[in-house]
Amino acid sequence: MMRIGKRSAATIKDALNFWKTGGFIDEDQADRLNSSIKVINFDWKKLSMLAILFAIFSFIIAVTSIIPELMDYFKDERIQLLLLSILATCCYIVGSYRKTNWPQKIYSNEGIFFLGVLLTAAAVCVFFIVLEIRFNITSDNPSCLMLIASIIYVTLGIFLSSKLIWCFALLSIGGYLGIETGYLSGWGAYYLGMNYPLRFVLFGLCLIGLSKNVKIIPRILSFSRITLVIGLLYLFISLWIMSIFGNYGDLYSWHQIKQIELFHWSLTFALASSAAIYYGIKEDDSVVCNFGIIFLAINLYTRYFEYFWNSTHKFIFFCILGVSFWMLGIKAEQIFNLNVEYKKRREIKNI
Repeated sequence: MMRIGKRSAATIKDALNFWKTGGFIDEDQADRLNSSIKVINFDWKKLSMLAILFAIFSFIIAVTSIIPELMDYFKDERIQLLLLSILATCCYIVGSYRKTNWPQKIYSNEGIFFLGVLLTAAAVCVFFIVLEIRFNITSDNPSCLMLIASIIYVTLGIFLSSKLIWCFALLSIGGYLGIETGYLSGWGAYYLGMNYPLRFVLFGLCLIGLSKNVKIIPRILSFSRITLVIGLLYLFISLWIMSIFGNYGDLYSWHQIKQIELFHWSLTFALASSAAIYYGIKEDDSVVCNFGIIFLAINLYTRYFEYFWNSTHKFIFFCILGVSFWMLGIKAEQIFNLNVEYKKRREIKNI
């Protein structure tokens, strides 16, 4: 007996009816296959994910509320560091044990790793407090915090084969890049002539390149997809900000220019989105294609607000906006129906 959700069951039953009507299977076969399907009326998997998320947030709130009391009780920062390190280590050990023995419990296993990630971040912060207070070692460069966190997360992500920890590793590396380049530039707006968004455009491209060449590092082969997604997020969000503000480092300079002077950044953003769509279709990569489609739409609507918000009557402005969304919805519906029909035909060919 196959236990599946309502949507999947509806798709399979439609396919069975289509095959029966087309004469590919007889009525007895269709009934036998139909009876082997058991519809799950409640999505327990989704409930599991939401419940674990709420549990994590509850734990965070609980710990945050008790931190002042614990700090009063454990006044020595070295004890605080030791406790946080022990708790984080326990989370990683328990998460690793559960992942080895119950790999199907993805959400609860990764939830335990997530708690370990948060405790590790707290431990790193307390570590620097210990260095400053107990050993009088100070630094005016806060990027050291992010560097240590990045090294820890990269090591743990690879050792525990956790995509969630690897995701935090990439985010920490991005934070380190931003803080370190800011420090090297004297906290100015530019580093090597680049403002912050432009630096993250390059960082996003580096991550995308890494995701496509992970074969040179076999240990991170399983992280290629998450690396690609994080790289695309860095790239497209940064390009979107660049299309609005350009390579300007302060609002005063930005206010002095005309919006048309940033058109080349909008064009670059559009070309990058179009390239992602083309690559996604050519390589049958739905993730890259979807990124391209979503951010191309964001680009177009951002330009619409920029160029027509002040010069167009709000009635006309929102009517045009509503019509465009309506047409987009109808087109998306047509494409969805075509995809359903295509999948049915492909399933028939595979019989």
